[in-house]
This record gives sequence, C-alpha cells and structure tokens, in this order.
Amino acid sequence: MSADRCRAITVIAFIGSVFSPYYRWSGRRDATNHICINVATYGPGGRFAMTERGREALIQETHKLVIGPSSLRWTGNELHIHIDERGAPPIFGKLRGSVTVIPTAITPYEAALTQDDRHIWRPFAPVADIRVELDADQWTWQGHGYFDANFGLRPLESDFDSWTWGRFPTTDGATVFYDTALSNQTSLNAAIAFSPDGTASEAGDFPFIDLKRSRWALRRETRADPNGNAREIMSMLDAPFYSRSLVQTRLNGVETVGVHETLSLVRFRSAFLMPMLACRIPRRRRWNHQK
Repeated sequence: MSADRCRAITVIAFIGSVFSPYYRWSGRRDATNHICINVATYGPGGRFAMTERGREALIQETHKLVIGPSSLRWTGNELHIHIDERGAPPIFGKLRGSVTVIPTAITPYEAALTQDDRHIWRPFAPVADIRVELDADQWTWQGHGYFDANFGLRPLESDFDSWTWGRFPTTDGATVFYDTALSNQTSLNAAIAFSPDGTASEAGDFPFIDLKRSRWALRRETRADPNGNAREIMSMLDAPFYSRSLVQTRLNGVETVGVHETLSLVRFRSAFLMPMLACRIPRRRRWNHQK
C-alpha cells in the first residue's frame, strides 16, 4: 500500500495454484504442473495478471523462485520481485517492473490454521517497507509492505467454509487478524501484534464490525475498537467468492488503514465458478527458460 493510500499491489506466487480451475479439474495430482505468479495493481491504471504455467516454467532454488518470465529472489535482507506478465482479459498488454520488500525483521511466528496442522500460516515479515517500480505512468512509489506464506496439504474448500484476514499498520508495528470458519464447525480467531523487531504478542480482544457487503453480496467483517466503526475506502478485488479492499478501522484509539480480505470457500466449491475463473486465468503449457 502506498504511503498516500491511493495505490496498492499484491504479488502471490503459487505452486499448486489453489484457485486454479485447471488444477481442480486435474484432480490436484501434481502441484508443480499448476504454477503462477498473480500480480494485481490497484488505483489509477490498475491491472491484473494471473497466467498459469506448467512444470517446465518452474525453477526452485534455496533463495530464488522462478515461474516463467517472473521471479522472486531473497538476498538475506530484501525480497526482490521481477515482474514480466501479461494482463488478464479484458485488459491485455504487458505488466512489467520490479517490487522490493524490505522487512524490518523476520519473525519466527507460525500458526496452524487447523488442529491437524494440515494448513499453516507463516507471516515472514508482517512489518516491512516496499518499493514499487513498474513500467507504467505514476507507478513508482513507496509504502507499507508485508510478506507471508500459506502451506496446505488439502484443498482449502475441503477444510474451510470462510476466512477473513487483515493487516493494519500501527504506530509500533502492525496488527494482523486471521479469523477462520472451518467445515467441521470449529473456528480460529487470531489477533497478533507484531513489533518492528519481529516479536509477536496477543493484540487484545477486538470485536467484529460488519462491513458493507461486496458487489457480489459477500458478507464481510473486520475488527475494531469496541463501539468503533470500520469502512472500505478502496475496492481492490471483487469476485463472487473473494473480496480484497483497503479498510479504515480504529485500533486502541488510533485510526489505521490496511489491506482486508474475505474468502468464501462455500461459494468456491461451486462447479459453476470454474469456467468463469478460466476466463481470467489463461494457461500456457510450454516454456523454455533458455529462450
């Protein structure tokens, strides 16, 4: 998120693309054959790219991940992301440039999202700076950054009904909320405060506050001070089963704006969604790293 809150970017690297219709149709037998780097930019001139590729496009090394023409590289202090993607329908064209994530520290915190540890959330750098340099007008900026990972041994829709996630910068670090509803009627509600040195602690008891439903009528909520309020200030991604937005809330008496996500796996289970997703996620089967 840019310092002026007018622009934002998300970059997600998938090995076993959890939202891929092709991976689902294949029976999810080979994660390395369903890979992609999803890039979405928000604000004036925002774009979306999510091209799925096969195993030939994948290079995995200790400090580097390459998927087709794009890559992520960890230097020991910074995460360097090289982007060379094509916009998804209906806005075509190149989406190129670089993103650098500079953590203040790497946190050791890790959380199991299910009791059997089949799904793990690992927020490597909840507090970070970010530099964005894209080949587009006014898309060179700096702001708040964040870097995490999710690992799973089963499809998300097999174990979850929904979840809400939010990361909000604070005067002394960042607060992250992760609230899940599992298919077995249990839930996990995490409110974690991260300091700039990576220390994690319980953030406190913040009640749920309803947000306005998304354009696809997706029910949404976030956390805020008791008797506080929260509101969306920028819609980022609005899909039938998924919503991402910038949300303004108040934590411990201080106003903050962060990235908020709501995911409905009940809706995602619908087979009718898969052809819709295929229109937004083209698949390229062949790739030659030597060309």
